[in-house]
Amino acid sequence: MAKADTTRKRAPLKTRRPPVGASPGTLIADPSARRSELRLTLMSPEKFETIENASIDDLNTHCDSWPVIWLDCTGLANIPLIEEIGRIFSLHPLALEDVVNTGQRPKVDFFEDHAFVVVRMIDDVTAHRYEQISVFFGKNFVVTFQEREGDPFNPVRKRIESSMPNRLRSRGADYLAYALIDAIVDSYFPPIEAAGEQVDSIEDQMLNTPHKHQMQQLHELRRDANVLKGVLWPMRDALATMIRNDVPYVKAETKIFLNDTLDHSLRLIELVETQRDMLTGLIEMHLSLSQARTNEVIGYLTIVSGVFMPLTFLVGVWGMNFDPETSPWNMPELRAHYGYPAALGFMAAVAVGLVAFFKWKKWL
Repeated sequence: MAKADTTRKRAPLKTRRPPVGASPGTLIADPSARRSELRLTLMSPEKFETIENASIDDLNTHCDSWPVIWLDCTGLANIPLIEEIGRIFSLHPLALEDVVNTGQRPKVDFFEDHAFVVVRMIDDVTAHRYEQISVFFGKNFVVTFQEREGDPFNPVRKRIESSMPNRLRSRGADYLAYALIDAIVDSYFPPIEAAGEQVDSIEDQMLNTPHKHQMQQLHELRRDANVLKGVLWPMRDALATMIRNDVPYVKAETKIFLNDTLDHSLRLIELVETQRDMLTGLIEMHLSLSQARTNEVIGYLTIVSGVFMPLTFLVGVWGMNFDPETSPWNMPELRAHYGYPAALGFMAAVAVGLVAFFKWKKWL
């Protein structure tokens, strides 16, 4: 059966930056950025409303008439639209610059009336592609920016649409921001647990028969674990900063829930660290098993060579051009009636004797 191709193409991580010397807060769209689309969710304890393909006019119309609004912008190609959103919500220009310059490390920045949180989610598990999610939240609004379609927010949207009592619609914008961040953190569990199962499967296969392709898989998994570690550690620091800081738009009861999300991030880090240690051990074990297999093959070849070396010598001696007519010392055994079977028997006895000697010395 043909072996499956285990080579995986990895999406390159490209970070677009403003030109050197540009004014702080300069927004420059990536040429590969997706078209910007808005989704507006309006919430109150009693009701909610969702506007697909919303416009700035919809935002201006409903911005001041609902207790909490959530604006989700998918695609970062429309710079004027992003600047207008920043103007409406008084978002800091340096934070908006980090929104369009994707590839930022997870972090949190606090401003006078709003917070800016950068988190990263696994956008494509197969291609190991990560996506930056930027979250702004203040007293009565949450604004999220995504690079492309697809996010782990559907459970949050369903909770918003559920019947009373509804915690998401009654606890304010900071709790909604917590729910979105918590959904992103929890989205790491399935791929990390799947990677753990893959590591266990490779370990079982290695104990039976080590193969070259297993080493490639182990190196890829360890590289993925290193990338996850580089994402999860700053995410943990950002969550801890949100809990420690005392700002008026993050309530004390929301910090209790954020502390639970922090625990989740710590658990993810522990899982990744455990997998990295296992992968390092499996790589070393694969090398040891391969070396042991090579030594075993070399040992068998050496024994075979040791058995056939004296036989080759005897055959070479008896195969010389002797002439018994010239002298009785010119291999008189050539005239023996049973010379051929006697020679074969002698060589067989030498081979059996060598094998018995090797077993007695425990070399075989």
